[in-house]
Amino acid sequence: MRLASDGFDAMLGDMDLIKTAVLLFIVLDPLGLVPVVHSMIAGYSPKRRKRILVRESLFALAILLLFLFAGNALMQFLELEQSALNITGGILLFMVSIGMVFPNKSVTSSSGNDEVIEPFIVPIAVPLMAGPSAIAIILLQSSAAQDAVEMSLLGGAVFLAWLAAAVVLYLSQYLIKFLGDRGMVALERLMGMILTMISIQMFLNGLHQV
Repeated sequence: MRLASDGFDAMLGDMDLIKTAVLLFIVLDPLGLVPVVHSMIAGYSPKRRKRILVRESLFALAILLLFLFAGNALMQFLELEQSALNITGGILLFMVSIGMVFPNKSVTSSSGNDEVIEPFIVPIAVPLMAGPSAIAIILLQSSAAQDAVEMSLLGGAVFLAWLAAAVVLYLSQYLIKFLGDRGMVALERLMGMILTMISIQMFLNGLHQV
């Protein structure tokens, strides 16, 4: 019986990891970032583009992990309650989801100037990849973690979501060719609709905790 219980708990832990990873992947919105990031690095050689994407993705991962492991200390220092994070995170996610469903993005990285400054941390790593919505979700999840096992599962979820988002951005030029502009917009709107429902539920959870 004990072995069966342990196995069931492990299965629940795996489900939570997958759910959190999927949520973070949607919040990171790599499909919505593809045209934006692609336009920023289009002027560079393919080899340099890949190097920029790898570097900026690693910076984004470092920032996400920093907030993951320093989240509890930060919340205690600011004296924030989990209900406040739920409400704030719900509002932020709702704003992001509305932008995904009704995109209004300018994907130009320069205004006709020949000289292009290579992105370094800003704006690709922050705030495009490691944005306030993703950080709010990580702070919320880390504050709810009860022990080291749950923190390790959350760390795995953050890594999986980041890895999937980084791969999408790394393959951005192929995705644009394969899906086309309409396909990219349709996928982003679908993810936006899902994120809208998640944000409303998060907001309601925060109200119930007050």
